[in-house]
Order: sequence, then C-alpha cells, then structure tokens
Amino acid sequence: MSDPIRVAVTGGAGQIAYSLLFRIGNGEVFGPDQPVILQILEIPQALDALKGVVMELNDSAQPLVHDIIASDDPNVAFKDANWVILVGGKPRGPGMERGDLLAQNGKIFVSQGKAINDVTADDVRVVVVANPCNTNALVAKANAPDIPADRWFAMTRLDENRAKSQLAAKAGVLPSDVTNMSIWGNHSATQFPNFELAKINGKPVTEVITDREWLEGEFITTVQKRGAAIIAARGKSSAASAANAALDTIRSLITPTPTGDWFSAAVPSEGNPYGIAEGLIYSFPLRTDGNGGYEFVPGVELSDYAVEKAKVTESELVTEREAVADML
Repeated sequence: MSDPIRVAVTGGAGQIAYSLLFRIGNGEVFGPDQPVILQILEIPQALDALKGVVMELNDSAQPLVHDIIASDDPNVAFKDANWVILVGGKPRGPGMERGDLLAQNGKIFVSQGKAINDVTADDVRVVVVANPCNTNALVAKANAPDIPADRWFAMTRLDENRAKSQLAAKAGVLPSDVTNMSIWGNHSATQFPNFELAKINGKPVTEVITDREWLEGEFITTVQKRGAAIIAARGKSSAASAANAALDTIRSLITPTPTGDWFSAAVPSEGNPYGIAEGLIYSFPLRTDGNGGYEFVPGVELSDYAVEKAKVTESELVTEREAVADML
C-alpha cells in the first residue's frame, strides 16, 4: 500500500460530513489501495457528537483508515493535510439576509484560511462546500497567501448533478447519458446551468429536447431552486447528495477527464477565456489530466443568451465580494 494521505473534513458531526467520512474511508474516492488518515474538525459545542461519529468510524473497521484525529483546533485538524474539505459553516437562519450570512461565515473562513496556509501539506487542495461556498472560498483563499490559486475549489458539482438528472428525466435516458453539462457562476439562485453546451448520447440537448421554453424556464428554475425545494420537502438541507457531489468533485480532479467531456467547479477566475471578471471564485467547465491540475475548457463559445446569464451570476459574485472586502 501507499503511504496514507491526510484528508481534513470540517463540520464533522454534521449530516454532510457523516455521509462523507465513511465513503472516504472505504476507498471509494482515492482508490482501494490508498490508505487515509481522517482529520476531523468541529466547534467545541459539537465535540461530544463528533466523538460518536469517531466511534462509528472505528466500529466500521475500515482497513484503509490508518488513523482518526478529532479536534476543535484547525491547526490540529489541518496539520499536514493533503485535502481539506470545508463543510462546516453557519447555516442561514430565519430572517437572515445573505449579507449577514456572508459576514458571519466570513469570520470562520478567515481563521480556517490562515490555518490552511500555516500547517497543511505542500500539495494541499481545498474544496469548499459550506455556503455561500464561492465567497467562502474567496475569503479562505485570501487568508492563505502561500497556497497556490489553482488549489482552491468551491462546489458546484451538486448543481451539475441536479441538472443532469433533470435533463435525463425529461429525455427518458440515464443521467450518465448526459455529458458536457456546465454550471456557470455562483452556487445560488443566479447560477446558469448551460443546457446549450450539454449533450445527450452525443447529441446537443437542444436537438433531443426541443422544448426551448422548458429548458429556459422550468429546467433552469428547478436546478437553481432545488436546495430550497429539498428543505421544504425534507425539513433539512441537502446532505447525502451534497456529500456525493463533494466526492465527485475530488474524483474528477484526480482522474483524467474523458475525452470531449468536462466537469464543473468554481475556481479563481483569473485567466479565464470567457470574459468573466477576475478576482472571483466562479464556476466554469474544467478539464484535468488527473495529476491535480486543471484547465479551462478551450474553444467554448457562448451564445448571447448564455453570456447574459453568465453576467448575471458574475454580478452577484462581485456584490458578495464587496460585502466581505474587509476580510480579503
């Protein structure tokens, strides 16, 4: 077996982390021969609950889990980590404006960014799940100046998966038949799931699903507001599907992208070829050779309709950046 890799997960007693940790430990993400050390962070008030999660991890007797470290100190939980998955954050409460959520979560990501900067491994990569994930990632990145910009990712894979599911259901195919689905912009109700570039069994979506009104209307609205719909139905926010998307993101980064396809993640916008403003964490179509780096997909042409949608979500991210300017 290889030497263990260290995977840090925050919010370890929460529902998303509960779905993440066991799947990381069973080899599903990094492979059946890759041992891992799980390093789990929680706030002091949740440490007792975290003890229960650690008990269950121990009781699972997963042979790839070589150690479990649980702490309320990010400098301990992030020590020498190769991957950091930032799941924990303050949820949006009743009457709370998005600006309030940005400000309160920003403080968390300032301190976590500093810890990532100071104690993680030289090859660390960071995936931000906690919402508002794009701007949380921007804050953490700004407070970790020694970590290269191409190591930072905010999760829009859940939106991509939701979009594939909706298109597949409409076309009567499997989600795996849908490729080239890209999410543009913010993980919010302004995001743009770009159906114009997507394919179903190799054919453009717009040729398979000819109902343009549905694509521009119900499809986009469903993807944009799916999180709220799940809360309304379940009484709780997305957990298992969010965990699945976080793991999909990591797998896409460490596995060569299939020829002709791409995947979505929000990354620093510097150098993008699509005319999106720099200084943001913005979701684009990406490709990777599987060695940890990535590239913006070249040669992607956006219609006037798509450009307009991409600019709307860009504008929201600029506004969010302004709201946390004192933390950057």
